[in-house]
Amino acid sequence: MAASAEFVTQITRVQRQLHAFILSVVWDMAEADDVLQETNLVLWQKADEFDPTRNFLPWAMQFAKLQTMAYLKRRKRAPIAFDDTLLEELANRSIITSRQFDTRRAALADCIQKLSTDHRTLIATRYEPDCSVNDLAATRQTTPSALSQMLRRIRQTLLDCVEKTLAQEARA
Repeated sequence: MAASAEFVTQITRVQRQLHAFILSVVWDMAEADDVLQETNLVLWQKADEFDPTRNFLPWAMQFAKLQTMAYLKRRKRAPIAFDDTLLEELANRSIITSRQFDTRRAALADCIQKLSTDHRTLIATRYEPDCSVNDLAATRQTTPSALSQMLRRIRQTLLDCVEKTLAQEARA
């Protein structure tokens, strides 16, 4: 079976959401990783059955739910604490939360683009691995306190922009 580029894009895009759902049930990172891999195998096997006109996440979430239930049944050391109804509710809530997160992330990306080049660069630099406020302040020839205040104001500007964007989208 040759998966389409669209299928590859879709399965890649939902990994975080599937993993979060599975982890919320199994409560162990390594076991959640294993269940996610089992889910991915099933998704690849069922790729030809996916209707690209439908939303991918709910379809994939059904397989994550089934694989999670299978995992719980295989696990001998603990009784099954979740019934089908609860798992369905958790999956549905995970889908809703994912959509809200994606909407907020898109709004944030738009708001970041509205920042000045200097502020965009500052924010991007601050959140690079191993970047500290002290190091960044020294590079920018300012005090850590002044830099922290500037970052706080930029983050507040971004929060205000995201909330305004989301409010406008809700009215539309």
